[in-house]
Amino acid sequence: MNIAEVKKLSTKERLEVMEVIWESLVNEPEELETPDWHKPILQERKRRIEAGEVGFIPLSDLKKRHS
Repeated sequence: MNIAEVKKLSTKERLEVMEVIWESLVNEPEELETPDWHKPILQERKRRIEAGEVGFIPLSDLKKRHS
């Protein structure tokens, strides 16, 4: 599949393809390595979560906020 073929897909179809690709990558963690530049960002986010500075909300709540 090339970019011209991808552009012919609807937005919904492209998102579905992207989700399938992401799932295939997530299930192969040994092949995914966090880049060095990303590690400080992840460490800071983890620190903020552990310090109670930020939290998580359910996806359903997020969707309600943005609809």
